[in-house]
Amino acid sequence: MQKGELEKLQGKTGRFNSLRNQIFVGFVLVMLIVLLLAGVTAYDRVAALLKSNAEKHIHQTAVQASGRLDALIAQVNSLTAQVADDSYVQRLLSDEKRGKPATFNQRQALLQIAGSYQSFINGAQSMEIYTTGYNRIFPMDDRSLDLRVERSWITQADEGKGRLVWAGSDPEDPGVLLAIRRINLLDHAFEHGGYVVVRMQRSFFQLNDSNETGELQDSILLLDGDGEVVTSNLEINLDPEAIMDSGSVIQNGEESYIVVRHKSELTGWTLAVLTPLGETTEGVSILRTALLVSGIIGVVLFLVMSFFLSTMITRPLIRLMRAMRGAQPGAMRPNLMVSSTMEINELNDVYNQMVYRQNELTREVHEKEVMQSRAELKALQSQINPHFLFNTLEAFYWSLEEKGDEEMSRMVVAMSRLFRYIISSPHQDEWVTIADELEHAERYLNIMQMRLGERMQWEIRLSQELRSVPIPKLLIQPLVENAILHGIESTLRPGKVEICVEPSSAEGRVRVEVRDNGPGMDEGRLLSIIQALDGGPAASTKGTGVGLINVHRRLKVYFGSQLGDSAKLVVESEEGVGTVVSFEIPRETGAAHDS
Repeated sequence: MQKGELEKLQGKTGRFNSLRNQIFVGFVLVMLIVLLLAGVTAYDRVAALLKSNAEKHIHQTAVQASGRLDALIAQVNSLTAQVADDSYVQRLLSDEKRGKPATFNQRQALLQIAGSYQSFINGAQSMEIYTTGYNRIFPMDDRSLDLRVERSWITQADEGKGRLVWAGSDPEDPGVLLAIRRINLLDHAFEHGGYVVVRMQRSFFQLNDSNETGELQDSILLLDGDGEVVTSNLEINLDPEAIMDSGSVIQNGEESYIVVRHKSELTGWTLAVLTPLGETTEGVSILRTALLVSGIIGVVLFLVMSFFLSTMITRPLIRLMRAMRGAQPGAMRPNLMVSSTMEINELNDVYNQMVYRQNELTREVHEKEVMQSRAELKALQSQINPHFLFNTLEAFYWSLEEKGDEEMSRMVVAMSRLFRYIISSPHQDEWVTIADELEHAERYLNIMQMRLGERMQWEIRLSQELRSVPIPKLLIQPLVENAILHGIESTLRPGKVEICVEPSSAEGRVRVEVRDNGPGMDEGRLLSIIQALDGGPAASTKGTGVGLINVHRRLKVYFGSQLGDSAKLVVESEEGVGTVVSFEIPRETGAAHDS
């Protein structure tokens, strides 16, 4: 019961994980992600563009309004400058400064002068003239200037030396703004002569015009240096400090506004133009609807195309899978199918080539198995020969022991151990320690010394720390054999063979050196041997056993991946002095050993 349910569940899972379903779902997910990213990106870009265009428009409006403000300020500045420079006003204030107070008629005459200047500006409600002692001589109510405005504004007017200073709202009338200017006496080296104060209506600073329908085009707020509202046409209540301190967008309840600020250098006033954020993004909703509709249409079309495409891809693959399932080892049949897709045809051709190759390999494997069986039989037969040799040497040894020939018996034992080291079974490790390899070389030297007698001496130097370093079998003994054959035996005088194993100058390496004091070689002979080691024509290897070339190639095979070009045999010789053959191996050769 449980097994049937498991197979049923696996069948459902297999149908869901089919290539067709995966291609279909993958294409749909990719399309949805692409449409979503494209829609979000386009929506954000267009919304940002609309906002940027709105800010540019608002900024242009602010610049235009600021220009009109500067023009109005210039009119007021020109008005007060004309009053301050009027000859009658200059003469009257000059007399006041010399201690000659103005008469009633003289002060009454200022009414006509002030009226003539006020007529040039509609927003000028009235003008006031004061002496240096802050006494008002026009209008004629003898009020003091320091009681009229704050003394800080009088100080700014004095520091301005004739520059117009805006003092803010009139304490007596909030609908009026005050501007104060110091009067300099032109005929007395621009000495301080008094002050002129102009009262301007707030409506004079109404900066935006009404359109044809009577609605205001923009919401403009004008703030003075203290943050007080000079003029405004806003229909909502916004905190002036919030407008001054916030960023480009401010929030008022659920409504957001784009704010553009511009500060006047003449007055220090700040002009703020506000536009509802919703008005700048009216086209975004249309764009959102268009993106949604186009996305739905694109998804539907892509669903249909993905279904047909996945079917077109998977149908020939299913046929190929059926052909593979019906294939039997040794009797595989090619799949004869032609698809409209080039890649499917190539895949089917590759499968057919694999079938032909597999059938061919099956035949080759069968033939090789027959040949291997025959080779194993011959190998079993060949194992008899080494055992026969060892048994024969053992018989010689016991025979010599019975006859009391100790020297010959030691030679037979040494030869037996020598052959056992060389002739190893197929399963025996090819790697030994340097101590084992040198022990084998020592046995060989003992045998050769029995033959050569006093003509040959030998010495082996090996430090204790290098005894366990791994080395491939039979790398040193062929070099010793070569030194005896071409070095010691080639001369009549006594000779010596030295084997030295020591740490190399290169870190992590061991240097092995075999030296003899034989006749050496001339340059031609040495060059031919070096060329043979490098792959050139082989030199004569008479009596060298495995030979130098064999050792050189084995070094390349075992240590080429670790030492690179340093894995080689180095031959040095000087005629009449002797020959030195050396090589280097790494201390740690675990990778090579495992292989």
